[in-house]
Amino acid sequence: MKDVLKEENGRTLALCDTEEEYAQLMTEFLRKNRELPWEIHTYTDAQEMLKQEKSAAMVVVSESAYCEALQSVCPGRLVVLSESGVVRWENIFYVDKYQRAEDVLTQLLAIYVEFADTPLPRLGKKCSAVLIGNYTPIHRSMQTSFALTMSQLLAREHSVLYLNFEHYAGISELLLDMQTLDLADLLYFLGAEKEKFRLRMRTMLKRIGNLDYIPPMKSGQNLLTVPAAEWLGLLRKIDELGEYEYVILDLSESMQGLFDILRQCRQIYTLTQENRVARSKLLQYEQILALYEYDDVLEKTKCLKLPHIRKVPEELEQLTKGELAGLVRDLLKEL
Repeated sequence: MKDVLKEENGRTLALCDTEEEYAQLMTEFLRKNRELPWEIHTYTDAQEMLKQEKSAAMVVVSESAYCEALQSVCPGRLVVLSESGVVRWENIFYVDKYQRAEDVLTQLLAIYVEFADTPLPRLGKKCSAVLIGNYTPIHRSMQTSFALTMSQLLAREHSVLYLNFEHYAGISELLLDMQTLDLADLLYFLGAEKEKFRLRMRTMLKRIGNLDYIPPMKSGQNLLTVPAAEWLGLLRKIDELGEYEYVILDLSESMQGLFDILRQCRQIYTLTQENRVARSKLLQYEQILALYEYDDVLEKTKCLKLPHIRKVPEELEQLTKGELAGLVRDLLKEL
């Protein structure tokens, strides 16, 4: 089997696996992903690949289909999809074949970024990101549920990135495991050239339905140490990539430069409650904004007292249903 899309940019990922079903499913998965740096050429016979491919950005071949001659197609950029778990050949990258397709892609991108040395073509239209901030000085106000609901609803029709900056993110599904790359790792690559940063970021992206997100920092203490200039630089860098129409910020006072970040937002949502303590906290917050001349932040802020919501769905994907989702849908009509 040979499955080749017309190559327009001279950058291909050549995939070869003798298991035709696996090769087809992996190809379909890769092609569904936005703005990958490659066109995908798929084969089930290594000899056919050798005839067709004179050069490629990367060759990915199953362990059972590997032959040494494939090294000539892209020297130093060959990845074996390991089936046995044994490192059989030297100077080759290995990726576990029998894991989630998302994890295979993440590892392929991480390998590719190590040797990619020229700007890559973008496969989608460039857009300027609209920042939407979510911040309240009143805790236990359902801010994260609100922000995730908004993010997922917007992601049905737009490209959306969700970023959580709370000291304790509170959503175990976002944290995954302690080995997962997170916001702290993304900040480390902030100084990288734009295309390198783009690829690094793609290796960290996770998804909930159509929504992209970067896992939040595992320790809120790390949030406290990041200078405001780095957060602002990160938001500028993401905007420069031109990949997202909306970036939803789930903010907290654990961030340096919180007010300056809020100033960058087109719209800010502040959830509050109907009790004396909540009113006092909100008043103090508004007074501090005015004192430090952030009146523009107040002008862009919409304060919301959520009605009593009997039940918030446990599964993140289900947040787009129910009472909270209905309220958020109405708000999105005003954007």
